Amino acid sequence: MIRPARPDDVPLLHRMIGELAEYEKEPDAVLATEDDLHQALFGSDAAVYAHVAEHVDTDGALVPAGFALWFRNYSTWTGKYGIYLEDLYVRPEMRGHGYGGALLRNLAGICVERGYTRLEWSVLNWNAPAIGFYESLGSTPMDEWTVRRLDGDSLVAVGSAQA
Repeated sequence: MIRPARPDDVPLLHRMIGELAEYEKEPDAVLATEDDLHQALFGSDAAVYAHVAEHVDTDGALVPAGFALWFRNYSTWTGKYGIYLEDLYVRPEMRGHGYGGALLRNLAGICVERGYTRLEWSVLNWNAPAIGFYESLGSTPMDEWTVRRLDGDSLVAVGSAQA
């Protein structure tokens, strides 16, 4: 079962973001607080969206299995919006049940329904299981592109040099 995140999901989402950071070997990299996440998802200028995958256990209870956190991007070439998937995470004990695929199908469905032309994301080069999974869906690597980032002191220096 895939559903849009609700405000009461924020603590759960925050925990799973921490789990994802552990998996990606960056346990200290998560600086976002629950309040930051709540504002991004549900604040007055919210521009981020999330969906939660839920597993029905043997007792019929819903157990959180994973999430997708995304935002809209825009292609000047197509003149249309798209989705940039910031995080896709399925808890280790829930992997192999189809939740990752269900989350991606949900986002692809949003793209189709709204006329968006792209669903894009990044994957760590060492994450062979994820790469194999994404390839099985028919995704293609953007080999001619390199992701670039300004942050920390470099961001401040460039941002402070405005004319």
